[in-house]
This record gives sequence, C-alpha cells and structure tokens, in this order.
Amino acid sequence: MKKDKRITVSPKIEKPKRIISRRGWRVIFLGIVLVIVGFVILSFASPDAQNWAGKLSPFVILGGYATIGIGIVLPDKEEKLP
Repeated sequence: MKKDKRITVSPKIEKPKRIISRRGWRVIFLGIVLVIVGFVILSFASPDAQNWAGKLSPFVILGGYATIGIGIVLPDKEEKLP
C-alpha cells in the first residue's frame, strides 16, 4: 500500500483591519481636546451669554464633536508607490 503524501496548506490568516485607523484616533483625540476646551471657555460665560465666551464656546464644542465624527470615518493614509 502506498502512503498518501498530500500536503495540506492551511489558509493564510490575515491580520484583522482596524475599525478606526491610527490617524482617526489622533483626530478623535483632537476632538476630545476641543470639546474640553469649549466647556472650559463656557465656564467664563456670563449668565446671559453676551460676552466673548458665551458666543465662542458653542462653536468650539460643536467643532469638537464634528472632529470626533470625522475621526471615526477617516481612513489611513495610502502608501505612495515609487
């Protein structure tokens, strides 16, 4: 009887892709910093929000939240071919 000498090759296991890219995490961190800065600026606002802090802080906070959203969907940079 001859022995069966078939070689079985296991499938190549690929590294799973990240859901959020490394570049995206940096942008998310920047957005979190913007939100924190916006709330710190908001603490200087007058009760009727008529000073500079009351007018600026909503835009900084919303910009921070928008930056976090952009960071979630931002892909990694593509490698340039020579």
